[in-house]
Amino acid sequence: MSLTMYRNGSVYSAADPFATAMLVDGGTVAWVGSEHAAASLLDARMRLVDLDGALITPGFVDSHVHVTETGLALESVDLSGARSVAQALDLVAAAAAAGSGVVLGHGWDDSAWAEQRPLAAVELDRATGGREVYLARVDVHSGVVSSALAQRCGLANLGGWDGSGLVTGPAHAAARDATRRLDAGSRRRAQERALRHAAANGYVALAEMAAPHVGSPEDLAALAALTAADAPAALPQVLPYWGQAVSSAQEAHELLASLGTPVLGLAGDLNIDGSLGSRSAFLRGPYADLPAGAAGNHGQAYLDAGQVADHLAATSELGISGGFHIIGDGAMAIAAEGLARAAERVGLDKVRAAGHRFEHAEMVDAAAMAALAHHAVTVSVQPVFDALWGGGEGMYARRLGGERAATLNPVAGFYEAGVPICFGSDAPVTPLNPWASVRAALNHHQPAQRISARAAFIGHTRAGWRAARGSDPMLGQLAPGAPATFALWEIDQLMVQVADERVQSWSTDARAGTPLLPALDTDHSPRCLQTVHRGRELYAAGDFA
Repeated sequence: MSLTMYRNGSVYSAADPFATAMLVDGGTVAWVGSEHAAASLLDARMRLVDLDGALITPGFVDSHVHVTETGLALESVDLSGARSVAQALDLVAAAAAAGSGVVLGHGWDDSAWAEQRPLAAVELDRATGGREVYLARVDVHSGVVSSALAQRCGLANLGGWDGSGLVTGPAHAAARDATRRLDAGSRRRAQERALRHAAANGYVALAEMAAPHVGSPEDLAALAALTAADAPAALPQVLPYWGQAVSSAQEAHELLASLGTPVLGLAGDLNIDGSLGSRSAFLRGPYADLPAGAAGNHGQAYLDAGQVADHLAATSELGISGGFHIIGDGAMAIAAEGLARAAERVGLDKVRAAGHRFEHAEMVDAAAMAALAHHAVTVSVQPVFDALWGGGEGMYARRLGGERAATLNPVAGFYEAGVPICFGSDAPVTPLNPWASVRAALNHHQPAQRISARAAFIGHTRAGWRAARGSDPMLGQLAPGAPATFALWEIDQLMVQVADERVQSWSTDARAGTPLLPALDTDHSPRCLQTVHRGRELYAAGDFA
């Protein structure tokens, strides 16, 4: 972009809360200010964009995503809207009738179905005429398969096969891997589709949580090449992590060298446990919806405190981020103990300086919260998890009981304890929809855990760059000298939205001096008109001139 003047709208800028115009010079924000000043600055060198009331904000950062999997999900059967076994089977049957090959689907959630059970292989067989079928559960920690796919993969001989079509553990990994053997062209199409979809929703960067059980080093290398700064296509920036455990600094160094792709850390989906939806999150107490004494009624831990300590000590020695996927309180206790052991081994200063990050951290008690703050661990949270599964009648309450469920996803608690947080979607688990994340944090099922829209917005923009240890401290804000990294939004109304309803009376008053964000309680969500990163246009809506 050359000199471009945006005017006649609103600019979300702490440098000028009343700004209505912004001047971009190449890849840099040159000026923000008032309409009157914009009129005096405008000259023939500038391209003029009339915002017509639109809002400019810093571009969003998704701090936890799986790009290839998101692209594949966008190309497969979306079962997230199904509310019964019959509805899900109808969608699968329609997909089978419309194409050939393996039928792929994602997003089913039996906790929201009337039958409260997953699909069965015999039902999939009937719906598809005996085709191979793989349908990932919404949390992607389990799935269901047809008889044909189960037979081809030999799932009956693997742990995690229940005989009915539900697959977990090794059986799930085998079924998933059998349907993920992509050639270079197919992989590129899936990645490009996910990245363009992200750009169309206002994202300028995505933290890719790669891991051996998610994708190969070749998959990560292809993604890095596709999104390099000098790549021909303008796509969102990828912030790559690799989730693989190491036991020493030397092993970590060798692993990093073997990847062939620079990464920001050995962190992300390095699983200490699984998910609540699939009952594989590791809990201190039993699952409320499993019989007392049933096998696996506390979930499963994949790593112990010694392995966590080894990994965090090794990455701390190298000065890079380490981290884990953590859901249950049992898993968090393992992580907290591992942190303490690592600090004893290499020193607290090295642990703090490494910029470690924990993903999800849904169940955090006071002791664990203090440990996270003490060791300067950043937590990547997904507020939409609460929107989907929180509340007295949600999946959390069924899995854990109401008392434990009420403590999950303590968004405000992290802020109060001084734990840095950033926001993500965990796509394809939840959609790439940043305003849905902001809304979910503002409307948390537990009133004490609600935060303001502004705090949530920062968690999804500037905090995402900080968590990735971005080299430019101006990323995530709009001010003179900052990178031209932003999104334009068609909005219904602007206001300040906070968790305390008493403040709403003055929230639309410009004299408050607070940058305004879109009202999220209207009939229309903000619609992205344009996305720009460092001066390169990533997306423009068809009706955006």
